[in-house]
Amino acid sequence: MVKNKVKDIRCEQGITQEYLAEAVGVSRQTIISLEKGNYIPSVELAIKIAKFFKTSVENLFTIN
Repeated sequence: MVKNKVKDIRCEQGITQEYLAEAVGVSRQTIISLEKGNYIPSVELAIKIAKFFKTSVENLFTIN
């Protein structure tokens, strides 16, 4: 199972799901599914999100 901190970091920075979705080129629904743990992103999307937040992929996503 892959867990992520996307929602936590997004909320800490005051960024909306819509803004993040537009910034990384996906739908808001994709961000919602990702944050709920119902969607595992592609490597490309994981890297885009990490770059957006200026952090590492490993900081955002973990495997349990």
